[in-house]
Amino acid sequence: MTLERDAAANTAKVLSEALPYIRRYVGKTLVIKYGGNAMESEELKTGFARDIVLMKAVGINPVVVHGGGPQIGDLLKRLSIESHFIDGMRVTDAQTMDVVEMVLGGQVNKSIVNLINRHGGSAIGLTGKDAELIRAKKLTVTRQTPEMTQPEIIDIGQVGEVVGINTDLLNLLVKGDFIPVIAPIGVGANGESYNINADLVAGKIAEALKAEKLMLLTNIAGLMDKEGKVLTGLSTVQVDELIADGTIYGGMLPKIRCALEAVQGGVGSSLIIDGRVPNAVLLEIFTDTGMGTLISNRKRH
Repeated sequence: MTLERDAAANTAKVLSEALPYIRRYVGKTLVIKYGGNAMESEELKTGFARDIVLMKAVGINPVVVHGGGPQIGDLLKRLSIESHFIDGMRVTDAQTMDVVEMVLGGQVNKSIVNLINRHGGSAIGLTGKDAELIRAKKLTVTRQTPEMTQPEIIDIGQVGEVVGINTDLLNLLVKGDFIPVIAPIGVGANGESYNINADLVAGKIAEALKAEKLMLLTNIAGLMDKEGKVLTGLSTVQVDELIADGTIYGGMLPKIRCALEAVQGGVGSSLIIDGRVPNAVLLEIFTDTGMGTLISNRKRH
């Protein structure tokens, strides 16, 4: 009986701690980029779906943008289609683009939608081609070496960048109590498809919706300093300084730049959090502790 009473008391304590945060975020939009390790474990997938459903149930408006790089890679391998990467981006010819659309717009998108709906949500799956949700153009990649007189332009195929977001569609869905689940496929001026980095899509959607938070789930604890300690509560100025002094480098640079640009574009705050932690989303928004790296123009919470 004592154990049961202790468990009940702990539940009451958790709910009490969460209440101020629930009140703060009611009616607000949170954009969550979901991918990587958080999509691989059944326990983590179930926890993520429940987190999203709970957020919607208490009056918060989650918008999910997902990746699917490993799943794309697996299918390309099974089809004996070789993958090439330039600066971390998959070179996407017409054949590869067909696979990207099948995997992201079909398999991965619908599995996330199904999981959220099975746990009591009303999710709707979209790609950027639906109602021209994500308008895009071809991404230009250049490379310069000291011996070159001018930069070399590298063609990486149907890889795009965002030029516009159809916020009318997203606002309509959110007001209708639906949870949008978005695959990062853009559409060009002539109807062509573009493969776009999911972090960048999430950032641009957060900017367009003037979201309260952009949350990027990743496979590390957050941005770390040179001693391996997680940094948080960073201002945009501090982030610029960390890029300049080399603390932020390599694969973390694009993610940090995406988070930084979102805040500079009007998003309340950006967070880089560890998607390997069960209920990572709820831990960040509903507890005093929080987790991961927060970037904003103001102090934490």
